[in-house]
Amino acid sequence: MTTKLLDGKIAVITGGNSGIGLATAQRFVQEGAYVFIAGRRQNELDKAVKQIGRNVIAVQGDVSNVADLDRLYDTAKQQEGRIDVLFANAGIAELAPLGSITESLFDKIFNVHVRGLLFIVQKALPLF
Repeated sequence: MTTKLLDGKIAVITGGNSGIGLATAQRFVQEGAYVFIAGRRQNELDKAVKQIGRNVIAVQGDVSNVADLDRLYDTAKQQEGRIDVLFANAGIAELAPLGSITESLFDKIFNVHVRGLLFIVQKALPLF
């Protein structure tokens, strides 16, 4: 059952091309929102847009790349002028046993989960 709790709201969902992010985007649209989904893989974004069906724009990018975040929020600003909801959901799961974690792997995970999260939120603030 949908309640239209998000009727007229504009949402940005990072990692919106799969998993929890995609399910959230689908539900937000059912509840009346217009969503911008972001993800690294264009082919998955295209599939997600098709699956969601309406009220969605996909923006390809990496949340650890500030220029990609700027492009995401510039798109939202140009298309809708604001955002009402931010779901900072993007993440990666690359595992290695303790003792074999490389600096490169640590940097990759830290850049998405910490640096990316900080800039996802910080760069969204002017649009709220």
